[in-house]
Amino acid sequence: MNLNQHPNVKFGKTGVLLVNLGTPDSTKWLDIRKYLKEFLSDRRVIEVNPFLWKPILNLFILTFRPSKTAHAYKKIWFKESNESPLLFYTRSQATKLKNRIGNNDLIVDFAMRYGNPSIKSKLNLLKEKGCENLVVLPLYPQYAAATTATVCDEIYRSLMTMRWQPSLQIIPHYESEKLYIDALVNSIKSKTNKISWKPDLIIASYHGIPKSYFDKGDPYQCYCQKTSRLIKEQFTDHEIQTTFQSRFGPQEWLQPYTDKTIEELPKKGVKNLLVICPGFSSDCVETLEEINIQAKESFIKKGGKNFDLIPCLNDSEDHIELFQTLIERYLVK
Repeated sequence: MNLNQHPNVKFGKTGVLLVNLGTPDSTKWLDIRKYLKEFLSDRRVIEVNPFLWKPILNLFILTFRPSKTAHAYKKIWFKESNESPLLFYTRSQATKLKNRIGNNDLIVDFAMRYGNPSIKSKLNLLKEKGCENLVVLPLYPQYAAATTATVCDEIYRSLMTMRWQPSLQIIPHYESEKLYIDALVNSIKSKTNKISWKPDLIIASYHGIPKSYFDKGDPYQCYCQKTSRLIKEQFTDHEIQTTFQSRFGPQEWLQPYTDKTIEELPKKGVKNLLVICPGFSSDCVETLEEINIQAKESFIKKGGKNFDLIPCLNDSEDHIELFQTLIERYLVK
């Protein structure tokens, strides 16, 4: 073999990849359906025998649910940039992190587990740019099989197609990181200083999972409760209650349910309510529509007076500092 004819292969760089859940490309019915199909076909998300689940998914759910989901996305869609809030904030997070730690040998990018930009496309791009080392940060503070683990699954599948695989390090969870808790407490204090009323209660609402997943050993609920406990240890001005939202289907999910809890609060004398969603790294349809529109309407209708949502950490400096700290632990010095 003539050594002078060796193919030109870039090497020697490190890639950092932020990965969030995902988003449809638009609010159109077909784009919503495509996104839902990918999401709800994940065996980590729906642990039902595929021979039973696929007919239900394709014949019923993907026929009727896209219209309902599209209606929700249209309420919170960023029309000026024509993208979802989750895509906007995840891109901004990657850009701000790049400005902090990026250089010629350290490339920062982002991907989505479902939808675009895909994990596979971004891993291939980082490999083409010469990344021999990869550090992946799934943007889920509390580990769950249906979130962090499925990101890992997709990364492994993508690496299986590579002849020269990069080294890989995945940051599994950060539910009790001091900078994370500090950032959440700062966001609560910032909101309470801005509003003209005093909250009777603060709800810490996390995305739910079926109780059966917890019974099988998923640590997610424990991580959520740990985050809430650490917030309450630092912030004692108001009572904080943990609930779980976004349940789907007829089976039992982690309780107490956010929607049912909020509906009952006015009867118990809670008229002024703040909600924070610590498990979401970016505001999205679950926070902006499900909580700040649906839950707010329900609370006011049942007799509540004041309701507000504490924004997710999004692309705040506290959040980017947290990402930098987490990632730098895994970088080769």
